[in-house]
Formats: sequence, structure tokens, C-alpha cells
Amino acid sequence: MPIQQLPDHLINQIAAGEVIDRPSSIVKELLENSIDAGATQIDIELENGGVRLIKIRDNGNGIVADEMPLALNRHATSKIASLEDLTEVRTMGFRGEALSSIAAVSRMTLTSRTEDAEHGLEIHYDCTTGKSSSKPASHQRGTTVKVADLFFNVPARRKFLRTDKTELNHIESAIKRIALGAWHVGFTLTHNQKQVLRWPSIADTEAAGEKIGRLETEGAERLQGVLGQEFIQNSLYFHRESDDLCLHGWLALPTFSRSQADMQYFYVNQRMIRDKTISHAIKLAYSDLMYHARQPAYVVYLDMNPRDVDVNVHPGKLEVRFRDSRRLHGFVSASVKEALGAVSAGDAGSAAQSANANQSAHVSQNASALAGIDSIEPATRGAGATAANTLELANSASPVKGGGYAQFQHQKNMSLPVKEHGELYRDLVSGGTARSDGKAIDVNAEGYGDTEVPPLGFAVAHLHGAFILSQSKKGLVVVDAHAAHERITYERLKDQYEQGAIRSQPLLLPLTVHVSEQEAGLAETHAEVLSSIGMQVDNRGPTQLLVRTIPVELQSADAEQLLRDVLSDLAEHGASDRLREEINKLLSSMACHGSVRANRKLTTTEMNALLRSMERTPNSGQCNHGRPTWVELSMKQLDDFFMRGR
Repeated sequence: MPIQQLPDHLINQIAAGEVIDRPSSIVKELLENSIDAGATQIDIELENGGVRLIKIRDNGNGIVADEMPLALNRHATSKIASLEDLTEVRTMGFRGEALSSIAAVSRMTLTSRTEDAEHGLEIHYDCTTGKSSSKPASHQRGTTVKVADLFFNVPARRKFLRTDKTELNHIESAIKRIALGAWHVGFTLTHNQKQVLRWPSIADTEAAGEKIGRLETEGAERLQGVLGQEFIQNSLYFHRESDDLCLHGWLALPTFSRSQADMQYFYVNQRMIRDKTISHAIKLAYSDLMYHARQPAYVVYLDMNPRDVDVNVHPGKLEVRFRDSRRLHGFVSASVKEALGAVSAGDAGSAAQSANANQSAHVSQNASALAGIDSIEPATRGAGATAANTLELANSASPVKGGGYAQFQHQKNMSLPVKEHGELYRDLVSGGTARSDGKAIDVNAEGYGDTEVPPLGFAVAHLHGAFILSQSKKGLVVVDAHAAHERITYERLKDQYEQGAIRSQPLLLPLTVHVSEQEAGLAETHAEVLSSIGMQVDNRGPTQLLVRTIPVELQSADAEQLLRDVLSDLAEHGASDRLREEINKLLSSMACHGSVRANRKLTTTEMNALLRSMERTPNSGQCNHGRPTWVELSMKQLDDFFMRGR
């Protein structure tokens, strides 16, 4: 076949295939256009899953009448005018392909009016001839795009569409993704004359703090519509800033995990993206808080300088490229980890998830298979003495450097009872509520005497040698003693380890590792990084590396596999936390063996000491393997169990 110039209508249909593959693609493109036009309300009407009709109306700025015919041409846009504009895109769309691509595969009508125009203008585009006709129309300020009979002229594409219900589900997903990034816009969706969803806008404010407060409170309805009530009950809101970066949003607590990554929403300057660097950074922050086979849930927003991110790397704009991905990886991971670490057992947000901990029961059913350990190890000879000593150590408050206990206690600034628990609450085990001075204790009061009711209350019994029953201000708290103490010990060991540099140990015989030229280059480029984590690696040739030292704590590890894993991380993320993960596994194992064992009877003093340590320890809401450490039943729940008040 000879080389020939393709006709314009065929070029448009080919281009449409890159942007439009189903009705949800059209909805996404048109919603982004409406948001860029300054709309605060967008109404979507559908028929037959969007195949028969998609009608989107907004109250934005509208299109000037003289420019409307040009808006239907390919690569015609008002959002960029030069290469300089492309380096700092601040709009959702910028290529000018949406309207022309949609018009090429449907019967499209465009109606719009600006604020100062006497009337609107309606344009109907005929994709078979490539010509359009226009006429005056009555229309409020804004734009309406009507798309009928999708793919009527491309039957090969239309046959790949699914059922109306399936296409509607895809459209709802597209709307939800955009709605979570555009809080200042209200959305309504109607399908076959039946309203499917309605989300009012959350007014934008100039004050950042006020805006964040409104998102945290008024955003609950939209969050619930997208992610469900359980996500709201089991998540925390956070906000972190560093130089020109601002990270904020909702993080699900580790006990609210998923089997797949279906509740992960990350936005850069209002644009939802999927990025391996970001996903890895967030999962790394959750790494020792949940099962490795589980996925975290979150809605996170990153505000940054548009010059530092390239959004012109994917036709659907789902992928971006960051100027300094390594710095961003560290900031995101550290921010998320700090936010999760600021939640301890007994916090208000943590208590909400504990009362709903039964939703995580399906996680516990296969816990042993996922984590590779038993829930509580049997008692062994000498375990009692070890547990008592470790418990005393965990309850002490010696300062440590960096994060962990010292930083956490400073953040929480908690006021805890300081009297000897065994003396002050000696009668609690037998059901009494007497103080050491003979006066009654009211655990429902805000405070009593020189003490106050701690978040996890006071221990009243040790059940079956495994669970601590505690009376709290709200009701009843049940604590898995081994799991809780395991987390306390683990966090303390991590803090102690981080006080010193990673010690290295020379290998008796240096290990030769055969690698690719790319891996050898990575080892040479990142020699200082490898040295900082205790590995001295020399280049012995174009495809050979010589490992001379490894960390002391990992002397029994497979040095060759460890090096390959680290190089793989460096190639993919520009950094490696492989050694940190291996060391954490070792510390976790040490914590597990040094914690309270089953069938070891705890005294009231020890139980209360453990509860107080939980309240001071970051991440104490779950053990090292991701299981919940405590659950609280409120008085209302207890009353409901026994039908009291009915």
C-alpha cells in the first residue's frame, strides 16, 4: 500500500482511541474541563450507562461565542500557549484533545454562555462530514456538553463495551476519583432519571487552617460516599509541611487493611495519579504495622510547585514524573510514618477503630499463615522472670534520641497517674472501687483527687492468662497482653538501636558476587549509601562486586541476596530500606521472645503498668504483625448486648 495522507476524520478517530475507550473516559475529560473553567457545581445525566447519552452541565466561566468552533479542533486550548506554560501546568487538562476526540466518535452538542453574553450559543458537530452548525440558545452562565450514541460510527469499538451496569460503575469510579480532589465543586449524578449521588461543595477558604478544618469535618459525607463509613471510623486526618511541600489527608489505621489496593487515592495538585515511588513510600511507612500481604487504605494530597512535576508523560494523565523523586519519597514516607506513630492505644481516634475491630476478624483468621507465627507463644522455662524484667524496662521513661518515646511523649504531653498501682487500686480485682484512702473511685468522672482516668482505664482482671480486662471511662477495654507488650518492647528496641550507627563486621573471606553492568554501576554510584548501612562493596570488574563487610546484626543473613535486594531498591526507588527491614525483623523477633507469654499470671500492678506503657507507645494499637492489641466496648454497646433500656 502506498504512503498516503489520512483524512482528518480518520485522524480524529485514531486520536480518540488514545483518550476515549469507554463512557467513563468521556465523563473524566469533561469533568476536568468543567473544573478548569471554574465551576462550583457540575450535574451529570446518563442514559444506558452513558452509551446512549452523557450530558454534563457546569456553572463555570463558559466559552466565548467566537471561540466555540475552534474549541472542537484538535490541539486547540486556552490552558497553555508556550513551552514555558507546559513546564508548570496548573490545570487538570492542557492538550486540547478532549472535545475533538469525543466529537469524532459520537453525536456531540456543545452549548455555552459567558457572564457578559446576552445569550448562549449551541454548536452541533457532524462527525461524518467534519462540519458543525450553530444557533443561539437560552443558557445560564457555564457550559453543557451533550454526547449521544457513543461509538455509533465505530462499531468495532462499541462491541467492546460492557453492560449498562458495568459502564455505570466505571463512571461512578471516575466521578469519585475527581470528587475527592475537587472539594470546592458540588456533584450530582442521575442515571435513567434516577439520582445516584449528590455531594454539595465545600466552600474554599483563604485560610489554610480553616480549609483543612472544613475538609476534616464536612468532607465526611463525600468520603463516606466514596470509601464507606468504616473507612471514616478507622482513619485519622494528618497534615505535614516541609519547605515547598505540603502533605495532608486521611490514613486508615493499620488494623483497617485491604487484600488489594482498591482504596488508595493519591493526588498531586488536585490531580489523581498512580506512581510507584509514592506507593512504595506509603507502604514503607506501614511496613511493620500490618501483614505484608495486606494493603493500606488512604486518601492523601500533595501540594507542590508545578515546576517540580511533569504531568505530560501519559495520555490519560494518570502518571507523572517528579524532578526529585528521592526527596519526595523520603518526605512522604516520613510524614505518613510520623502521623501513624502519633496514634497510641486509648487515643480518641484509635478508640473509634477499636470498637469496630470486629471488622478485621477476617484478617485474624489467616494471621498465622500470613505472619508465620502463633498468636501467643506457650510459656517456657524462665519466661516469667524475663517478662517481668522486660515489662519493668518498657515502663521506664529513659530519654532516647530521634523519634520514638521521647518525641512521642513530648507530643502527647499526657498526665498519667503516678501512685503505686498495686496500693491505690488493690481492690479492683475483687470488684471494689476503693482508693487507698478509703474513698470511692468514680471512673466516669473527668478526674478524681490527684489522678485522672487514663484512656485505657484500670485493670480489673487477667482472663485465661492472656487478656487484660480494664474498666475505662467509656466502658470495657480488653487487651491482648502478649501482643501489646510485644509492640512496646519492639518500639523500645528500635529506639535503642537508632541511638548508635549501624555497626559493620568484616567477612572472613570477601564474597564475590556476579552482577550485570548496570548493577555494578549502581554499586559504584551509591558506594557511600552502601557504606552508611554497613556494607563495604568494591568493584572487582565490569560485572563483579566484592562484599567485604555486612552489618553485625545480620551476620547470619545471605549477604549475596541482601546485596542484590539493595541494588534492586536503588535501581527502582533511588534508595533502599532493605537493611532497615531486615534489622526490624530481627528486633521484632527479639521483642516477641522477650514479651509476656500466655498463662503467665500478671499482677494488678503489672497489668496497669502495661496499660500505661501502651498509652505512651506509638503504634501500640497493633502488634508487630499487624493484629489489633486492644478493643473497647462502650456502655452503649454493652447495654445493647443485654437489651437494657428497651
